[in-house]
Amino acid sequence: MARRLYGYAAERHAFSEAEAGEALGESVGPAVAELAAAHLIQPRSRPVAATDDSCPDGPAQVYWSAVSPRAAVARTLAPLALRVRETHDEMDRLRVRLEELVPAYDAGTDLRDRGGANALELVTDPAALQDLIGELIASAESEVLTCHPGGGRSTATLEGAVVRDEAMLARGVRMRTLYQHTARYSRPTAAYVERVTALGSQVRTVGDGLMRMILVDRHTGLMEVQDDIKAALVVREPNVVQFMVQTFERTWAEAEPFSTTVGPDQARSISDELRQTIVRLLAEGLEDKVIARRLGMSERTCQRHIAEIMRAVGAKSRFQAGFLLSATAAATASAASATASAPLTRHPAGAPESAAPDGTAGTV
Repeated sequence: MARRLYGYAAERHAFSEAEAGEALGESVGPAVAELAAAHLIQPRSRPVAATDDSCPDGPAQVYWSAVSPRAAVARTLAPLALRVRETHDEMDRLRVRLEELVPAYDAGTDLRDRGGANALELVTDPAALQDLIGELIASAESEVLTCHPGGGRSTATLEGAVVRDEAMLARGVRMRTLYQHTARYSRPTAAYVERVTALGSQVRTVGDGLMRMILVDRHTGLMEVQDDIKAALVVREPNVVQFMVQTFERTWAEAEPFSTTVGPDQARSISDELRQTIVRLLAEGLEDKVIARRLGMSERTCQRHIAEIMRAVGAKSRFQAGFLLSATAAATASAASATASAPLTRHPAGAPESAAPDGTAGTV
């Protein structure tokens, strides 16, 4: 109705509410109020020409006239524009006040690093941790090393990571990442790996023994906090960072390249390695949920593997399976040790050694 009334008003120098209602065939009171609030109509005095009996409402009748939408926009948005300017001014003042503290923070950081104090910092707030990771990645100059246990990563996490990592790789920063084998079966993770490897990143996977951590330029590290995956320990102590780097390098050397297309042979090899790892952890007496967490798979999938292993060794319980697997592992280790210590060849008592082609006594 307001649009119809405005069209009616635009065709006239002035109109009364009664005239508009009669012409449009319905009450226009709410529409008049709406247009007036939007500054699209304005009250005006009764036109001089309208002084005859054609206007029975009398001289006290309120008349309205249309206002250009351009003028209405300016009047309507003026208060909002003022609030926006005030907000920007407040943001600028706040930015200046905070940036005044940068020299003090930098000086304190240098002193802290030289003295070795506060070289470990616990961050428990998830938002603050994400901001810190973004800041470290953005400031990386040469290399970033990352470990992500737990199988595939969530789509939401990867969407944020891919933008950040692509920008970093575009700057020429090297990046190497370790996942667990189970991440290969995560489509979002495989898609992420395909994008970053196209820009030069290297990605490998391992079965077990992966610790969540990030290393930036080999001088700052973040490592996981036990029993709190949303927290991290920030490490700036050079010796600890070096230990983290060495741990990464040892694991990297034993890892396998992450292929986004897993062929049958590779899938069988990975499955066999996961099965062997489950056997080892089961022999150690670990619970299903602990094994599943360490291998980055669901507890249900882990239980299915364990059931297959129990059938293979003829065990009727997890305890019995653990006992049988431990005994088998001990027997295998003992046999390997005996084989390693045994002489390579044995000669019958009193028998001469065989002659070599050159006439000397031969040995193997």
